[in-house]
Amino acid sequence: MPVSDSTPTLPTDFAWGVATSAYQIEGSPRADGKGESIWDRFAAEPGRILNGETGDVACDHYRRWDEDVALMAELGVTAYRFSVAWTRVIPDGSSDVNHAGLGFYDRLVDGLLEAGIKPYLTLYHWDLPQGLQNAGGWASRSTVDAFVRYADVLSERLGDRVENWITQNEPWVAAFIGHRDGQFAPGHTSFSEALTAGHHLLLSHGRAVSAIRANAPQASVGIALDCRPSTPATGRVEDAAAQRYFDGFRNRWFFDPVFGLGYPSDMVDAYRDRGYFTGRSLPFVEPGDMADIAVPLDFLGLNYYTSLAVREGAEEAEFTGVAPGAPAPEGYTEMGWPITPAALTAFLLEVHEKYEPGPILVTENGASYSDGPDADGVVNDDRRIRYLDRHVQSLRDARSQGVPVMGYFVWSLLDNLEWSSGFSQRFGLVWVDHKSQQRIPKQSYYWYRDLIERTQSGG
Repeated sequence: MPVSDSTPTLPTDFAWGVATSAYQIEGSPRADGKGESIWDRFAAEPGRILNGETGDVACDHYRRWDEDVALMAELGVTAYRFSVAWTRVIPDGSSDVNHAGLGFYDRLVDGLLEAGIKPYLTLYHWDLPQGLQNAGGWASRSTVDAFVRYADVLSERLGDRVENWITQNEPWVAAFIGHRDGQFAPGHTSFSEALTAGHHLLLSHGRAVSAIRANAPQASVGIALDCRPSTPATGRVEDAAAQRYFDGFRNRWFFDPVFGLGYPSDMVDAYRDRGYFTGRSLPFVEPGDMADIAVPLDFLGLNYYTSLAVREGAEEAEFTGVAPGAPAPEGYTEMGWPITPAALTAFLLEVHEKYEPGPILVTENGASYSDGPDADGVVNDDRRIRYLDRHVQSLRDARSQGVPVMGYFVWSLLDNLEWSSGFSQRFGLVWVDHKSQQRIPKQSYYWYRDLIERTQSGG
């Protein structure tokens, strides 16, 4: 399938990358002194993950990292976004530093740099040490202090080589899917706790930025926020009001504080009215917190997959009408998500105009399709190619309107453990046999390689 030739072209220093996370690919949960994370504990509970699958092996990246770096080098990416497993570095979140675990990331970073690939290191992608969860987890302010120490340890060790740092990945998901819905670790079901956890995730982000910059003054530091752009399902006033609430619940509650606007007042009132907290002010906010959260950033990471039409009565839900795992109708991925690249362009414009974040990186974008090898061992995933091509075009459209989009990371390099969906959802550019660990680049891999090559040559 041809690469889009739309103008304007993307700059030759554009960061073309792929993204992964530690729990989803590394495996080796007890190797070299690694401690237990909340996802290790969550996955061990019957019924939590589809088919009882776990990240105990995942993609075996801990032992096969050099093979995966070679795949990235052949792909031609200039950047790799990965996360560090906190429990490899500080096994229970508060104990002594585990230098054997740190050594793995030393080797990975050195291997990436030798291959000409810039590391984009994410401190937290949801795998909190179980020891910290036992003491209250993200519902406790003490976890903020533990996270800042972790950021300090990691940036002191790797700050001489890693230039690009992301503090938190998708704090909305960690807070609400993990603490309100119970679908992700730690599996709690309290809206009030989700609000508290979300605040502490944001606070830990802001305070970690200062720790990173103290150890690596040349570093570029940002956060990766997920988004769910939305429209009213109909022209009814009730649906418009529901959409406004959904946008506050899903987007503004996290974007506004990060960019110095505080928690949106309409949502504070709405949450109080719904009984999610009592009193005139948010009980978990202390003096100085909001200034810490709003620390200036060097870039914004934006994770985008889909958008939503919102109806009255469904303003705290994300169901699109197609269940994950069902056959994907035209216009949907196998996650049940509608394919809406134009909404990415519109949201990029909105974020640029409202928050003025400076450079924006699309730190995750991708599609789940289960296409596997044919009789010749070829993985023909044309639907993924079409999805990615249309979203790259949306970046071009945003840039043509003045948005400084400076990078794009495909989720994901490998078919990995897709959290509570287990191995049933395949987002990778590389097909993985999770029994043999055989890796087969899909046709989308070669499409992406050609796109990068053409862009870097000025095409």
